[in-house]
Amino acid sequence: MGLNELAHEIYRFTLDHPGCQVVDLLAGLDAPEADVQRGIGRLLELSLLRHASGTLLPTRPPLALRTMLERQQSELLRRQTEFVHIKAAVDRLSEEYEDAQARGTHAGWERLESQAAIHARMERLAGRTTTECVSLLPADANSAEALRARRPLDQHLLDRGVLVWNVYLESIYNDRTGLAHARWLAQNGGKVGTVPTLPLWLVVFDRTTALLPLDPQNPAAGAVQVTGAGYLAGLIALFERLCETMTSLDAPGVCEGDQPTPLERELLRLMGQGLTDEAVCKKLGVGLRTARRMIADLLERLGARSRFEAGAKAVERGWLRPCACGGEQPLRAKEGKASPAPSTPTEGLGLGILV
Repeated sequence: MGLNELAHEIYRFTLDHPGCQVVDLLAGLDAPEADVQRGIGRLLELSLLRHASGTLLPTRPPLALRTMLERQQSELLRRQTEFVHIKAAVDRLSEEYEDAQARGTHAGWERLESQAAIHARMERLAGRTTTECVSLLPADANSAEALRARRPLDQHLLDRGVLVWNVYLESIYNDRTGLAHARWLAQNGGKVGTVPTLPLWLVVFDRTTALLPLDPQNPAAGAVQVTGAGYLAGLIALFERLCETMTSLDAPGVCEGDQPTPLERELLRLMGQGLTDEAVCKKLGVGLRTARRMIADLLERLGARSRFEAGAKAVERGWLRPCACGGEQPLRAKEGKASPAPSTPTEGLGLGILV
């Protein structure tokens, strides 16, 4: 009620000295005049004191406060009624929104053409997710703005016991903001790993709904939501295959002898495809100077004077192996030969890899 200890002392003083005046209070209480005046004013507002012929008389608290409590009760009832009406209005708006979204959805997919629409859809899908949310997040999906929008969603999912699994580019170690978010996620129960390259950004909710870019080369072009079982089977298989080759966040890198790191193997593979330095940078999510420094280091270690010669010597050393398409792809670390293909598209790629 806004009554401090001095106000209590003033009230008790008037009880002990019926008919006292303000000057009596100032003389009898060890407090500044301004504070005493404020205390008297508050007691008068609450009707705990009243003026009578220049004196101050205390009143009985239950009688004096009853009117105030009744006013507060009335206000609480009014606010409760208002809350019920607001909640009903929000529920109606939510139903109208869901109906409108359903009318605009194509069979199996829906186009989202703005960042605002994408974020709103992620909020909606995250709110419905009950089991897992898995993501592939290349460099262009980890801008400071994107992370600010994503962190509350990740927190909401983690708080509800949803498995959050993110796969980043290895170049995230060069991005202070992105790395801080990845480490925060790992420390709060999420699963985090890295791979040298990612084909596109992808988010899959409960293995039933996915968001992916309309154009992987132009993230600003928008996104598409897919829900068909056929679409999801392929996207989940892609995610799980990448999980097989990823490295846990902050895991110590171990390379035997002069063996290249997974990132260097991927760089060699991209060089073998004839990609320009700029294209390599985009694939790896690193700067141009970093990519050129890595290329120069690989040429020196291989004793090669050209990229073509580097590719040939990498194959000779077993760093790369020819693939069926005629190009070259990296061997997995510590493997002497390629793993046999599974007998079915999803064999060995079950939910167990995610938990």
